Amino acid sequence: MKRVYEYNQCLFFFTFINLEFGLIMKNQMISKTALQVFREGLAKFVTFSDVEWAELIPYLTTSSIKKKDHFVVHGTVCKHVGFIIKGSLRFYHIKDGAEITGYFCFENEFVSSYKSYLKQEPSLTCIQAMEDTELILIAYEDMQQLLAHPKLAFKMEQFGRLVAEYYICCYEDRIAAFIVQSPEERYLTMLENQAGLLLRIPQHYVANFLGITPVSLSRIRKRTIRGVVNN
Repeated sequence: MKRVYEYNQCLFFFTFINLEFGLIMKNQMISKTALQVFREGLAKFVTFSDVEWAELIPYLTTSSIKKKDHFVVHGTVCKHVGFIIKGSLRFYHIKDGAEITGYFCFENEFVSSYKSYLKQEPSLTCIQAMEDTELILIAYEDMQQLLAHPKLAFKMEQFGRLVAEYYICCYEDRIAAFIVQSPEERYLTMLENQAGLLLRIPQHYVANFLGITPVSLSRIRKRTIRGVVNN
C-alpha cells in the first residue's frame, strides 16, 4: 500500500508540472462562444455592463484538461479559479493510499480548491477531470488586481461573496445528507436531481461519493429499477 501511495504522489507531481505548462500554453485568444457562456454564468451572481466586461476580458485565460489529468493536486497551491465551459471534474482526498470522492462539478459551474486559492497554501484536495474539460480561468494574482480595479472592484467583491454563499449552501446540503439520509436516499436524491449527470460519472466514483461500496450501489440500483418496474 505504501508503494502505491508513493507512486500516486509521483504521478500527481508530474501531472501538476504538465498542467502548469498546459495553462501557460493555453493562455491564448478565448473564443466568443466560451466568453458568452462565461458571461452568462457570471450573470447568475453579478451582471457586468459592456464597458465593465471589456475591462474584465484581459484578466481571463483558457485551459484544456485531458480526461484523468488534474486541475489541482494534493500538496500544491491552487493558483486559479475556473469556470467549466465543457466537461466535468471530481474533488477527492487520499487516505491510506485510497481515493475518497467528495464532490463533482460540471458545465457552468465554478471550480477551485477554494481554501488553497484564497490563502495561497498547499491544497488538501485533488481535483481531476472525469472528461476532457475546457475552462476559463482567473489566476490568483489577476484576481487581486481585479479586486483593486477602479471600475471592477465592487462587482468582483460582490461576485466573490455570492459565489461563497452558493458553495457554502452546497457543502451544507452535502453534510446534512450524510447525517439525515441513508445511502439509498442519497442515491435517489441524485437520481431525481441529476439523472443525466449520473450517466457521465463512473459508478465507482458514485459509490465512493455516497460512502458505500460499488457492490452496495449495484444492489441499490437493482432495487430502484425493480421499484420503477413494479410501479
